[in-house]
Amino acid sequence: CSSERDGNVPPAPPATRLADPGDVIDQDLMIALAQAKNFHHKARIYMADGNLTAATASVRQILSLAFPKGAPEADDVRNDARALLAKLLMSQGQLDEATRTIDEGLAASQRESFFVANLYTVQGELHEARAAAFEAAGESGKASATDERHAAISSYDKSIQINERLQKK
Repeated sequence: CSSERDGNVPPAPPATRLADPGDVIDQDLMIALAQAKNFHHKARIYMADGNLTAATASVRQILSLAFPKGAPEADDVRNDARALLAKLLMSQGQLDEATRTIDEGLAASQRESFFVANLYTVQGELHEARAAAFEAAGESGKASATDERHAAISSYDKSIQINERLQKK
C-alpha cells in the first residue's frame, strides 16, 4: 500500500467500466445457442436410452437453427453437431450419410477451429470403420482396407496440424 501512495506503482485499472457496444452479445445469437444446447441435451438423453433415431433427429434440428448472419459461433455449433451426427450415423451403419455430413461441414467452414479439427478426427474414424468393413469382406477387401487406413491417418494428421496451428496462435 505504501508504494501506491509514493506513486511508484501505476494505478490499477478500474474494476468497472462501461460496456462497449462490441461486448454485447446479440439476443438472437443467445437464443440460437440456447436452442442448440437444448437439442444437444435431448440427443444425449436419447442416446443414453438407446434411441438413436430420436437422437439423430434432435442433432439434425441443430443444423436447421437460424443464427445471426456472420456469427462465428454458428460455424462452431454446426460443426460440433455435424461431428456428433456423423458418429450417430456411423453407429447405425450409415457410413455414406456420415461421410456426406462431415464433407458438408468441411466445405462450409470459414476458419480453422477445434471444431473443424474434430470433423477431421471423425472423418478418420469413418475411414477406420470402412477399413474394418473391407477387412471383414476377406481377401477381396484387403487393398481397400489398406487405402482406408491410410486415409484415416491423413485425416488424423489434418486434425493434428489444425490443433497445432491453433495452439501456436
